[in-house]
Amino acid sequence: MELFTDVVFLSRLQFALCVAFHFLFVPMSIGLGLILAVSETRYYKTRDPKDAAAAHFWTKIFTVTFAVGVATGITMEFSFGTNWANYSRFVGDIFGAPLAAEALLAFFLESCFLGVLLFGRKKVSKKFYLVSAWLVWIGSCLSALWILIANSWMQTPAGYEIAADGSKAIITNFWEAAFNPSTAARYFHTVDSLLIFGAFVAMAIGAYHLLKKRNAEFGRKTLHIGAVVAVITLILMIPAAHQQAVVVAENQPTKFASMEGQWESGPAPLSLFGWVDEETKTTTSIELPLAGATSWLASGSFDTVYPGLNDFEKDMLPPINITFQAYHIMVALFGCMVLWVIFAWISLRKNKEPKKGLLRLLCFGPLLPLIAIQSGWIVTEVGRQPWIVWGELLTEDGISLAVSSTDLLLTIAVFILFYLFILIAYLRITLRFVKAGPEEEKFEEEARLAKAEEE
Repeated sequence: MELFTDVVFLSRLQFALCVAFHFLFVPMSIGLGLILAVSETRYYKTRDPKDAAAAHFWTKIFTVTFAVGVATGITMEFSFGTNWANYSRFVGDIFGAPLAAEALLAFFLESCFLGVLLFGRKKVSKKFYLVSAWLVWIGSCLSALWILIANSWMQTPAGYEIAADGSKAIITNFWEAAFNPSTAARYFHTVDSLLIFGAFVAMAIGAYHLLKKRNAEFGRKTLHIGAVVAVITLILMIPAAHQQAVVVAENQPTKFASMEGQWESGPAPLSLFGWVDEETKTTTSIELPLAGATSWLASGSFDTVYPGLNDFEKDMLPPINITFQAYHIMVALFGCMVLWVIFAWISLRKNKEPKKGLLRLLCFGPLLPLIAIQSGWIVTEVGRQPWIVWGELLTEDGISLAVSSTDLLLTIAVFILFYLFILIAYLRITLRFVKAGPEEEKFEEEARLAKAEEE
């Protein structure tokens, strides 16, 4: 019951709930933004009304996702000034630029050209309309870049100095702060994971329509696009994950040791699964027989020595077992996704009409990358503790002093109820679009009218 009076814990819980909910929609917008752009490109080449209907179908789903994503993102920014005022004062000079750039450049680009997609099909040239689709996706990726620049600075701060009174960080070099040691690796890793999610959603929707034997051509094309994107992005995840491991090993040794539950210094092992007992300082796990496998992944050598958890003060360690479990869930799900796509690809190649069992399986595919993404963020944020800005500001020192546990419990309850309402509404609208499929008749009629006008 002490946790319900712990302001630090409740503040972190509230923010975690907001971020986790918001990040249900970020993968959908960035991941499906690519599927949307690819679909518009197909229509631009074929001028087939069925491809136009498919592209419009993705535009509707993207628009709903974009709207909810923006609304849930605003809540997080408000909480910086309410629950995390001390943190905001400390990082304000650093965070002002990337957050302003995200709003003025990325969000402006994305929203403006989304307006073109929604209202400009008959008002702009075909080429401009196609470019608009790609700019919407690029805008969403730029938005992720600026947000990850801010978050990466918290992980590996650079290009700053601390004010003489120690009250805040002052930016001294914008480019060093923006492209700090973890920005590039974390951006590549994060965006690729979002594209994997989008690919699995496309495969699921295609499988659904094949299973229901409605819009069969749309289902086959969508399933094929999703499978191709999934193969490419899963392959790209291997170097992305490797580089991310290198950055963590070099800059956040306590997080790196917690990911494998390594207590003593030495070459880092690679566990398949296990359990960390923080009281007895022991890790029970099934490891790969190759000693130092994680050292090899991070450095290219099985003999590279990394510090163990016993080398650090207890107060400077994160929640170790949570970090360990989240990391291994993420890795295990990546392996499942690879096997999933291989099995699906082989089955699709062998059978002109995929079996119902496979199609039902593919319908649940998006759960794999979604859980993996959330697990990855748990590793990132929980593994950074007790620091909110690595090496500079403790999480407990970033809390607003005026916030009470009663305030936090009340707002957590309100957020849960309100977000549940939003989620139900979003699912009802989106699933209705998915069940209906593309409006092929509408675009076939438009094509006939356009052809008649030309004649």
